[in-house]
Amino acid sequence: DFNYTRNGISISRYADSNITWEVSRKMNLGFELGLWNSLEVQFDYFTEKRTNILQIRQDIPPTMGLQAQPQANIGEAKGHGIDLSVDYNKSFTKNFWAIFSGNFTYATSKYLVYEEPDYVQTPWRSRIDQKLSQRWGYVAERLFLDDEEVKNSPKQMFGEYGAGDIKYKDINGDMKIDENDQVPIGYPTTPEIIYGFGLTTGYKNFDFSFFFQGSARSSFWIDPTATAPFVSDSSLGGNNQRALLKYWADSHWSEDNRDIFALWPRLSNVANENNQQTSTWFMRDGSFLRLKSVEIGYSLPQKWIRPISLQNVRLYATGSNLLVFSKFKMWDPEMAGNGFSYPLQRVFNFGINIEF
Repeated sequence: DFNYTRNGISISRYADSNITWEVSRKMNLGFELGLWNSLEVQFDYFTEKRTNILQIRQDIPPTMGLQAQPQANIGEAKGHGIDLSVDYNKSFTKNFWAIFSGNFTYATSKYLVYEEPDYVQTPWRSRIDQKLSQRWGYVAERLFLDDEEVKNSPKQMFGEYGAGDIKYKDINGDMKIDENDQVPIGYPTTPEIIYGFGLTTGYKNFDFSFFFQGSARSSFWIDPTATAPFVSDSSLGGNNQRALLKYWADSHWSEDNRDIFALWPRLSNVANENNQQTSTWFMRDGSFLRLKSVEIGYSLPQKWIRPISLQNVRLYATGSNLLVFSKFKMWDPEMAGNGFSYPLQRVFNFGINIEF
């Protein structure tokens, strides 16, 4: 038959007439406060409980012979948070006025019911009572100093590794590093705090405004696969290899510089599975504060423009994405784990508004 074959029946999912809608119950309590015809405060407290969340069943034994994992409405989660906004509008004199605005949001959520294997022996692997966007990974202690330390350490089940590679912590003490040693690490990947504040003010013919925005309580992970130097990148075409980031060039483990806390492990021209595991080694704080926009303007005096039948002429200059304050310095923190993506641009504009 010349090795002729045909695929058999393949099942990617099973029909289930019991699958239904997810249910969400929400509550919102708030108040508004106005004072002195200038200050307005709005505060909201909100909660949400979700039930019937569709999840993949985890307690189906392989002896049942199913080709695909069934799904069912078994998950439950809850969240809560606050929203706060403050606006202040005041004319201090005939020629001087100001408007201040600020907002703050805190929101968090966690699983109440999540079907999973029995984690009695490794309770740190359970998702129950953990954040919805929480990540699990390995605790990286440092880099291996030499091959002798590799031999005398718990075995890491991630392919070949050696001196200069990442050394992980044996959480359960069984002398091997595998999925049972994964623990919740860092903050959720979705920021729990979002905030912003800005000011618009004017004095006589001049006006000025700025706005800051920021986030806090989030983590991201540098992608070691996307940033690994000397590894062939198919997106570049052919056998092209990535360049060496200056940060990796300035701080990496080598035989001449056995820095066990270098930013990058030993250099290699092939992907290193051991160093590509999700861990605290490449975990970074995603908090930042950005100067999102600044604008300054000047309106020409009426006595200059009335003779030529104009209502208003305003000259202005604006800038956006001017500054960012963050513990992470390698690239823009909003780019998260891959610094090779196209960054946010710093933009400057100059213009004139004319009203007839």
